[in-house]
Amino acid sequence: MATAARALSIALGVPLIGVNHCVAHVEIGRWATGFSDPIVLYASGANTQVLGYLNGRYRIFGETLDIGLGNALDKFARSHDLPHPGGPVIEKLARQGEYIELPYTVKGMDLAFSGLVSAAQESTAALEDVCNGLQETAFAMCVEVTERALAHAGKDEVLLVGGVGANARLQEMLGVMCEDRGASFAVPERTFLGDNGAMIAYTGKVMLEHGVTLSLEDSRVRPGYRADEVAITWRTEPGDIFAAGPHEGGVARGAEAVVEIGEEDVVKRRPSKRYRNPGLDRRLIMERTRAEARLIATARRAGVPTPVIRDITADTIVMERVAGEVLKYVTTPENVGLAGEAVGRLHGAGIVHGDLTTSNMIVRDGQCVLIDFGLASTSPEVEARGVDLHVFFQTLESTTENTDELKAAFIEGYAGAFPGADEVLSREHEVELRGRYL
Repeated sequence: MATAARALSIALGVPLIGVNHCVAHVEIGRWATGFSDPIVLYASGANTQVLGYLNGRYRIFGETLDIGLGNALDKFARSHDLPHPGGPVIEKLARQGEYIELPYTVKGMDLAFSGLVSAAQESTAALEDVCNGLQETAFAMCVEVTERALAHAGKDEVLLVGGVGANARLQEMLGVMCEDRGASFAVPERTFLGDNGAMIAYTGKVMLEHGVTLSLEDSRVRPGYRADEVAITWRTEPGDIFAAGPHEGGVARGAEAVVEIGEEDVVKRRPSKRYRNPGLDRRLIMERTRAEARLIATARRAGVPTPVIRDITADTIVMERVAGEVLKYVTTPENVGLAGEAVGRLHGAGIVHGDLTTSNMIVRDGQCVLIDFGLASTSPEVEARGVDLHVFFQTLESTTENTDELKAAFIEGYAGAFPGADEVLSREHEVELRGRYL
């Protein structure tokens, strides 16, 4: 295809334009739906990414750490001799089945499907029930990380693109989530969801109109060309970020919980998510509430700045109000360095946070207080710690302009507080290289 494009460019005397596959999915989606600045869930065979636009680039909030959603469905389908592609067949069978419990793997704004697929393959339940459990679990993971990005960035539009976006259940779940958050949701017509020539042609047209062309000498196929490497010169607006602004009191709503902020205490309640299967919803609420309270207390005993726990029920935690500034509004090198120190102490205590974003850190009296331990766990593994840092670095890359300076400040603070920092930072780099592009 690349050779043919070069030949046509020479023969016809027309410009050569290099189009990024992922960016083309996003641009045709924006054109087809009329959305201007959405959070994008890109779900295809090889990829699962959550993206948002900021200052001339699409930033990746989160992505799969192993295989893409479509490939995960196809892998399960092959193991049961179902026709290819597996997604439509699984969707049909799932409508005839009942939900069964399967592994749910969300790590901050990243997710992983391998364990889920393996458990589904090994299940002895009826095929229809396994398909239902597989689909409900995988899609709930995708919607959760999309909601996290939406809440963190303060945007008000969600766009679904990619071949898996044709699934009616995934569309329904995203639509319900957006309705509950007061956001708009759109999905392009089916013609523009899977890989298609129109998305390449349209994006190429827009690029040409803005003078973005490629010389023959510089042209090559780049299989690892990620969306966040592309300069989006045809969009002149900076893109909104944190439009919601910091809260000063009353009620605040994150992706996972509703927080009532009093003078001295905070009441954090995890409401039911209508988009999730009720059984899965109850399980996640109970597991996360209990784990959060336990690990906040454990971390505090180890010298990590955390809120004081006052009370706990099945879905609610009452804790000390941390009077300070949320880090995402004050991301200076000094404050990010304090965050590095806090995370270093946390890892030294054998705890990984699981959702290290700048929304979950509060700067107070020269310390960075860590909050929202809903995805936290105890683990001495270098891999888990590396993923923890990867989530934080992704947040910086997707929401700040001076990312390198901030990362350096974090690393300095982290290394000063945790003796095993070098090994963890090396592993974080390995995790980064696993990122899926296409």
